[in-house]
Amino acid sequence: MTSPRHLSPQDARLRFREGALAGPTTGFAPGYLQANLVILPAVAADAFEDYCARNPRPCPLLERLAPGDPEPRHTAPGADIRRDLPRYRRYLRGGALEEITEISSLWTEDAVGFLLGCSFSFEEALARAGLKPRHQEQGRNVSMYRTNRVTAPAGPFAGPLVVSMRPMPADRVGEVYDITARFVLAHGAPVYHGDPAGLGIADLDRPEWGEACTIHSGEVPVFWACGVTSQVAVTHALEQGAISWAIGHAPGHMFITDLRAEESGRG
Repeated sequence: MTSPRHLSPQDARLRFREGALAGPTTGFAPGYLQANLVILPAVAADAFEDYCARNPRPCPLLERLAPGDPEPRHTAPGADIRRDLPRYRRYLRGGALEEITEISSLWTEDAVGFLLGCSFSFEEALARAGLKPRHQEQGRNVSMYRTNRVTAPAGPFAGPLVVSMRPMPADRVGEVYDITARFVLAHGAPVYHGDPAGLGIADLDRPEWGEACTIHSGEVPVFWACGVTSQVAVTHALEQGAISWAIGHAPGHMFITDLRAEESGRG
């Protein structure tokens, strides 16, 4: 089978739709912009868009779809957000969730989809600079952590900042900031590096999402704002009773757009 690294976004989405390929999607279709997915009832859509506007680092909004329309006409015309991701999460009141591989049977006429930029989009640029992310080397999902930083609330959407982590050589951290700062719609530059306690993270070996990776001598953990922040905010809205359901991507299992990653900023 063709390596995921050599698939076009269209071919990758088709294989997800057919169940012939699974994620996580790190390293898939390199050079193309990947996206987080959030689907909400239309009644909450304006408040969620406001939440994204107030928190552009973790929630860089690429596209808001029309109610009931599963086609992302700006980022991937002809695609279907109900079937073209490798794995989804369905959130319900009371903290229940389930992971599923397609959501066509759950779709409603008032469902509004949002696509938010993802840090997987800049990993190819890091690799070209000799800074290939460790989770790719180890065949794992990226490590993601809840932090002690709070996001700006909007309506029922609120919660802490979530970050992704990639170990990098201590003497090249400045380059890492410069490379990823160009990708402003894929979370941009890191928000922090160094001692994880500065973000309230107690143990790097126990990420809340994704998988832990090895940190070698001479490396420091580098942290980027992460789109899972949006799903934590959605969970808060569910707990507040503002919405009765929500759907998102399973962490690390992203939507791959037709946009070149360079279009996510000045990269």
